[in-house]
Amino acid sequence: MDLFGPIDVSSLGGSNYVFVIVDDYSRYTWTLFLRHRYDTFKFFKDFVYRIQNEKSCIIFKIRSDHSGEFENRYFEEFCNELEREHQFATLEYLNKMGLLNAKIDLSKKWLDLC
Repeated sequence: MDLFGPIDVSSLGGSNYVFVIVDDYSRYTWTLFLRHRYDTFKFFKDFVYRIQNEKSCIIFKIRSDHSGEFENRYFEEFCNELEREHQFATLEYLNKMGLLNAKIDLSKKWLDLC
């Protein structure tokens, strides 16, 4: 997962940040729009509960970079509560992030067309 922004053009709802989550297994991608950078944890927590309840999916690992949105006590406590491992960027992960970054670049290009 990754977060980028602020973007120059706000969404219709006034959001300036884009939170991208990719399922490692299926490569399915969710794109969430946030008004503020500090909304990341709230959106992620809601996302996890929604996916686990609606889709009966179990999230085994959570992977992100070391940015402040992801490396904080809220994420740490939530992962401990779920008994899930929160992995941070390694060389192998950075190679996988190439897919995520490509999707982010594509999203930015779409936003430029607005």
